[in-house]
Amino acid sequence: MRQPRVWCFDAECSAPYTPPNKDYYSSDAFTTWAINFLDDLQKAEDTSSKPFFLYLSFQAPHDPLQAWPQDIAKYRGNYLGGYETTASNRFKRQQEIGLIDDSFQRSPPTFRQWEELTKEEQDDQDLRMAVYAAMIDNMDQNIGRLVAKLKSLGVEDNTIILFASDNGSNPIIVDSGDGEIGNIDRWASLGGDWANVSNTPLRHFKDDSFQGGISTPLIINWPQGIRLPGTISDFTGHFIDIMPTLLEVSGADYPSSFHGEHIFPYEGVSLLPVIQSSKLSEKPKHLAFQQRSKPLFWQWGLGRAVRDGPWKIVASGRYSITEGDEWQLYDMGKDKSEITNLADDHPEIVAELAARYDQWWQELPDSRDGDFKDFMARIAFWVITLFEKTTP
Repeated sequence: MRQPRVWCFDAECSAPYTPPNKDYYSSDAFTTWAINFLDDLQKAEDTSSKPFFLYLSFQAPHDPLQAWPQDIAKYRGNYLGGYETTASNRFKRQQEIGLIDDSFQRSPPTFRQWEELTKEEQDDQDLRMAVYAAMIDNMDQNIGRLVAKLKSLGVEDNTIILFASDNGSNPIIVDSGDGEIGNIDRWASLGGDWANVSNTPLRHFKDDSFQGGISTPLIINWPQGIRLPGTISDFTGHFIDIMPTLLEVSGADYPSSFHGEHIFPYEGVSLLPVIQSSKLSEKPKHLAFQQRSKPLFWQWGLGRAVRDGPWKIVASGRYSITEGDEWQLYDMGKDKSEITNLADDHPEIVAELAARYDQWWQELPDSRDGDFKDFMARIAFWVITLFEKTTP
């Protein structure tokens, strides 16, 4: 028996849930809620002198591919040039605006040859990407609504806005329903070909610990706090850095317990020195590179990685299982797209970072140890089973 739809907004959950407004779209609704939050805050206290925290997590552009018809129409036909044309244009544009340099190479493409698709398939692929672009367009419109609200309250200049994605593009294909892609009665996803294009110039995808799975942008707006606006930082950050950054910015204390429960110390570092840096590197528009004092670790399913300075070791994830489960080594200072595996050239570096990974894994807090590691093991088992069934 199918379970009823459950919808949770903060701590309030409704089941079953059907939006009262037929014109409901989550990105619009979330932003309206955020604007109402700021309005309520203004009524309750002076927002210009007291800090506030607003976490706005859009679902778009996640599956299913659904967007407003007027937004889809803006992009319909833009992608009929095919995968390679779109990917090469993006790579060229990234270079032109200084977003990437020679340390980024285009990873080998994994998408199909566009000419091998029928006209109907090409039209389908164009529509998928048009809807995906429309979802991002709508999100951008809503971020504009929120920024306009901050301006109207007179707090934009001293409000720090952190904008980030959660992972690289997803190649899994899901398709169900009878309606046209983009509508509420059709669940469709982007698929592996466009996911590879979306991750240009990086390798692999979501759920993997290669850069195509874990490398995301962090865009920061803070007129009163950023000393060199419009610059790019090569600092290797992580989501664990958000907590210490906000603590330093706000001057808040980090508690040792909450509602009687012990809180583990945070592990990240404050990004404030990076945000407020006034030193440029030799690369135009880039802040001087800063190293972390401790390595970073990743683990999800079969994907594992360690980053320490320019060195990164990475082992296979869901989409790279055919490469084996051995550690690979990359010099991220020279090879940010992870093209050249240096594990055989520097076995001592691999051994050192692998040992640090093993130590990190063993030292995970005991309160998570059993459930968390069992969960990860079950994911790995499911992935292995999946590939055993589908891989020739």
